[in-house]
Amino acid sequence: MKNSNITRKDFLRNSVYGVAGLVVGSSFVNTAAASVNSVNIETDSKLNLAVGKNYTIKNVRLETGFEYEKEEVVRTKTELFCIEISDGKIKSISANKPNIEAVDAKGFLMLPAFRDMHIHLDKTFYNDWQAVKRRTGGVKGMIALEQQILPEMLKDSTQKAEKLIELLQSHGTSFARSHVNIEPTSKLQSLKNLQKALENKKNTFGAELVAFPQHGVFYTDSVPYLKEAAKMDIDFIGGLDPYSIDGAIEKTIDFTVQLALDNNKGIDIHLHESGESGVKTIEYLIAKVNENKALKGKTFLSHCFALGKLDAAKQEEMAEKLSNAQVGIVSTVPFGGLIMPIPTLMKHGVNVMTGNDSIIDHWNTFGTGSVLQKANLAAQLYGQVTELGLSRMLKLATAGPIPLDDKGIQQWPKTGDTANLVFLDASCSAEAVSRISSVRILIHNGNIV
Repeated sequence: MKNSNITRKDFLRNSVYGVAGLVVGSSFVNTAAASVNSVNIETDSKLNLAVGKNYTIKNVRLETGFEYEKEEVVRTKTELFCIEISDGKIKSISANKPNIEAVDAKGFLMLPAFRDMHIHLDKTFYNDWQAVKRRTGGVKGMIALEQQILPEMLKDSTQKAEKLIELLQSHGTSFARSHVNIEPTSKLQSLKNLQKALENKKNTFGAELVAFPQHGVFYTDSVPYLKEAAKMDIDFIGGLDPYSIDGAIEKTIDFTVQLALDNNKGIDIHLHESGESGVKTIEYLIAKVNENKALKGKTFLSHCFALGKLDAAKQEEMAEKLSNAQVGIVSTVPFGGLIMPIPTLMKHGVNVMTGNDSIIDHWNTFGTGSVLQKANLAAQLYGQVTELGLSRMLKLATAGPIPLDDKGIQQWPKTGDTANLVFLDASCSAEAVSRISSVRILIHNGNIV
């Protein structure tokens, strides 16, 4: 490979962001740095178009409905439209005008920009290579390893996070929920370093943060740091396997719930435990959320492997309880010996989302940065091979919104929606999921990334 130390301008010029037949010219002005944004885009007619707060995109492919054969969805209907963007939102959606002076989307499919809902932007080796070393001692062994390596990782974690964000963007993601270490080794430094990276990317990438006690709440004394972080610019209070790490489900969950309530935050807990303690943790958290209605819709369990070990009847029961409490599941879609009951959860209306988790770090080296790949993997694992089934799996990449509802009624985009958009080389959502179609353009809050 060539030297990776290229400038941001060269990166943008050569990357997938400047495709769809749109050539980013040498006078590119980064939208993140300009109050009056301007980018010269060369179209078929060699027009110089000012792309700033207000612009129009033509030849945009949108899904409009389903085609049926004997009540089975066999194709997705699409048409070309013009989309007007104004002040970061979709101002209008109108009939296509192929001859007007506008940004040319070349017929690529427009979808909601992707959202990675479980990732660790604050600790990565990305932009360098280092394989995972032999593990000993389970999660507690990894805690001991982190205590050794985090001081060195913190030295360039801001720069590493920015590179990782650019990888996500190249795969069509413009938003992430990032867990960030809060523990006695990092104290608040990991959070501060990541906040710098996010500030540098604020016009082209959005995020919400989880204060994550990676070394346990009580196993190491993370309590004072979590309390301080809760008063800072974070969105969720995190957690880690309360029984196997802290030795007490109720004590850890009670602390987490109260800290979230006191600071008006959500909750997102890593739960790897797959046995009885995992089930008890799920049930206890559901009970606490039902006692505190303010946490409904704001509470999540990440991984939640215990669900994959239950029999089918118990999975149905737990899915119904999760749905009634509005507790969501954020799954990294594991495979091998553990298959999560994602279709069952979705059937009961549980908010199921996905993310890449670790990307090139001391936990894992396999993350690609693509949540569309996660949707593809889910489709394969659960046999979603039909036009309808594949298109439903897109929810995992977008964290919810998809163009057509189950009946084929168009529900996205709408006038007034925030202009977080991704354009792919695909004829429809089903093909995009099945083929992991190439990303051609990414737009975040109206800014062409």
